Amino acid sequence: MMRDFSLTSRLTFYFTGLAAAVVLGFGWLFMAAADQHFIELDQAALSDKKHLIEDVLANANSADDTRWRLEEALSHHHGLFAAVTNRKGIPLFQSAGFSMPLSSVPASVDSQTPVWQVWSVDGREQRVLRFQTKPGYAPAEELTVTIAMDTAHHAQFLASLRHSLIIYAIAATLVSGLLGWFAAHQGLAPLRAMKTRAAGVSGQQLDERMPVDAVPVEMAELAKELNRMLDRLQSDFSRLQEFSSDLAHELRTPISNLLTQTQVTLSAARDEATYCDVLASNAEELQRLARMVSDMLFLAKTERGVDLPGKECFPAILEVQALLEFYEAVADEKHIKLRVDGEGDIHGDRLMFRRAVSNLLSNALRHAPEGGDVHVVISDSPHFTEVTVENTGEDIAPQVLPRLFDRFFRADPARLHAMSTGAGLGLSITKAIVEAHSGTAQVRSEHGKTSFTLMFPH
Repeated sequence: MMRDFSLTSRLTFYFTGLAAAVVLGFGWLFMAAADQHFIELDQAALSDKKHLIEDVLANANSADDTRWRLEEALSHHHGLFAAVTNRKGIPLFQSAGFSMPLSSVPASVDSQTPVWQVWSVDGREQRVLRFQTKPGYAPAEELTVTIAMDTAHHAQFLASLRHSLIIYAIAATLVSGLLGWFAAHQGLAPLRAMKTRAAGVSGQQLDERMPVDAVPVEMAELAKELNRMLDRLQSDFSRLQEFSSDLAHELRTPISNLLTQTQVTLSAARDEATYCDVLASNAEELQRLARMVSDMLFLAKTERGVDLPGKECFPAILEVQALLEFYEAVADEKHIKLRVDGEGDIHGDRLMFRRAVSNLLSNALRHAPEGGDVHVVISDSPHFTEVTVENTGEDIAPQVLPRLFDRFFRADPARLHAMSTGAGLGLSITKAIVEAHSGTAQVRSEHGKTSFTLMFPH
């Protein structure tokens, strides 16, 4: 239900409810304190009248004298009633208009302890004090004295006070609600500013950032995190644009070659050998496209976090030696020396590991100069097994190193290696394989040596 309301409305409701609870609680406490105060005042007044009646009875000379003295002492007290009865219940004195409900009168009254009671007579509440005493003119006789005080004037005052407090509570709650809405509306102004900035973000305008310095401390971390998210989105979007451009370039070349060769061949009659050459050339281009599409599908799967197809523990040295034997012919052609040192176990997929290292060896052999050196180093640590492929050759510019693992990226913008059948996806696939094993890939190029290090966790 509350999800349908805005944050400002929610805060207003909460603040109004809290203010109403505080005001009503204060009113209840005030009413309870006033009622208790009146009870204490009535009890004090009844105690005073008790001492007065005891004094009158102690100094009276007879029953008639007692009635006369009590009439004189109590007649001018409005709302005060008194009755004095003997042991047989015969009244010695009783105020005019005073009636005692028999259901409220206890069977006996202790001579030492007064009894406090609350009576309801004709819908009006009375506070009552009953005690026993002895008259001075007859010390052997026990008299029961009942003093009652009408609380109607207290009830009227409390009713008027309650009515005033209710009006005040309603007014205070409404005012608090309005102030709460204003405070919430003004307090959430930074959020509205952030919303305006976020609304301005689009594919054509990704440089908008949240105003970190202009928002309260509580929202500063949110603004910073949103800015970091926008930075990541802008970076990924830029890379996506570059990737789209590179992909279009990579696909355009083989498709253009296929289309041109096919159109030229179809423009005139050719002999059988020409058709075979054209078809063979087209087959090469199609194979290149097929490899490119397969690599793109593989990268898409790894980015979605697919599980490794076959997990096992195997020695890295055996797989690397098998790959060196495979590339030995290419290395001999360029007089490049291949060697491997160290050992360690890999926990993962054997075929994916071979593909990752094969991409690095192919890349190293392609960029190593004639007569150079390609060195594979395997090192084992308590938490990782590192496989480093190092080749001699020209250093790669530092600003280029972070982008070597990007799709279709080549360190040579002019694409000097025109004879290569690669599409610039090898290093991207290698990085994806290592990350699928929860590892990392690093590159370093300095002092005439370029090394790629793959870290596979145990």
